[in-house]
Amino acid sequence: MRETAARRSGERRGRPMVDRPRYAAYEAVAAVHRDDAYANLVLPAILTDAGLFGRDAAFATELTYGTLRHLGTLDAILTDAAGRDVQRIDPPVRDALRIGAYQLLHTRVPAHAAVSSTVDLVRAVGQGATGFANAVLREVATRDLDEWVTRLAPSIDSDPVGHLALAYSHPQWIVRAFNEALGGDFGETTRLLIEDNERPPVHLCARPGLVDPVDLADEVGGAPGAFSPYAVYLAGGAPGELAAVADGRAHVQDEGSQLVANALALAPVDGPDGRWLDLCAGPGGKSGLLGALAAQRDARLTAVEVAEHRARLVAGATRGLPVTVLNTDGRLVGTEPKLPEEHFDRVLVDAPCTGLGSLRRRPESRWRRQPSDLSALTRLQRELLAAGLRAARPGGLVAYVTCSPHTVETHVTVTEAARRSGVPVDFVDARTVLPAGMPGLGDGPTVQLWPHRHGTDAMFLALLRRT
Repeated sequence: MRETAARRSGERRGRPMVDRPRYAAYEAVAAVHRDDAYANLVLPAILTDAGLFGRDAAFATELTYGTLRHLGTLDAILTDAAGRDVQRIDPPVRDALRIGAYQLLHTRVPAHAAVSSTVDLVRAVGQGATGFANAVLREVATRDLDEWVTRLAPSIDSDPVGHLALAYSHPQWIVRAFNEALGGDFGETTRLLIEDNERPPVHLCARPGLVDPVDLADEVGGAPGAFSPYAVYLAGGAPGELAAVADGRAHVQDEGSQLVANALALAPVDGPDGRWLDLCAGPGGKSGLLGALAAQRDARLTAVEVAEHRARLVAGATRGLPVTVLNTDGRLVGTEPKLPEEHFDRVLVDAPCTGLGSLRRRPESRWRRQPSDLSALTRLQRELLAAGLRAARPGGLVAYVTCSPHTVETHVTVTEAARRSGVPVDFVDARTVLPAGMPGLGDGPTVQLWPHRHGTDAMFLALLRRT
């Protein structure tokens, strides 16, 4: 009975009593900042260890992801409220204050409860700072979010990028990159930033030939997707616990990823069509879909992944499908015996990128990525795309895909790689292999998907045919 009461109150390993959902959120946020962890990887274990489920687990999840999404704005407000730069605050106390400020400004938690519970949390993780924490949070509570933005953000007329960055909690360089990709439309950029801060739905991919998406939707209590013929929108719950995911009939995959992989499979090719290649396969979502499609068409997929642990993930994701996993560098086309030149009918180059298109799902990435990352990434993207073009046979297709709308990673990379490769190619209009009537696809021949337009991650797709 004593142990049960202690666990209900959040007392663990001699720490003062703290509300358990809030302490779980603190542990996750602290791991992200202290250990460069990813919330989607550490939070499930933290919830399990704390024995949280149902509403308590949902509350801890909301606090974790909400705090990470709105970190930039929260830090600006805490800096003003504390009268010192937030980076000068002791890290454990800083993370606790961030969670408290998120409750005050973004949830319906009463102000007195948000303040008192955060002070309890600070007492547990940063003894001696409770008075400071109480004063800072009471100052935060004197204004609502709109009033804080009015106080701290530059005018949208004089500095639209700076205003949007603080108001919607994105680094300025990312706001600038999004705005450029959207043609300089700040209204649409605002809609994208708002959508980026929303909790994304879980999308399942019903593997073709293994389960019908309508049947899967009925089985899991979801709904068929809007665009992908294989997408199912999951209302909630833990997708990893679903029988269809456990037995390989379905996997978790954003609808945008399904669309770009399926586009490669749909585009017509002349001649043989039995040798497919995924040049950057980890962790295996697109390989899983392509492998299921290949099984229906008497084709075989070679899935290449350079990282050994990710290659193991690909093997697990494609078990039972006509897929051969190679743990090697995709750039070795022509020198690796199993990756000959001019051999494959369809090639997917899902290149490593900044991941700016999936900030809804990995909110901490917006604070980790820097403009300086682009140089090495774009060089790697060009090298991989050049290898993919070499791997394709004349008449074969190459799909270049990134989960980023940054123009340097999309249009610049694909045009430069095609020009420098020495391989003759023509661009195929990617819009023709996406669902008829799908809105907001632009003028072609490439396609950029968007969270605020399509409800997907911001996937970019270019289709090239080797001539």
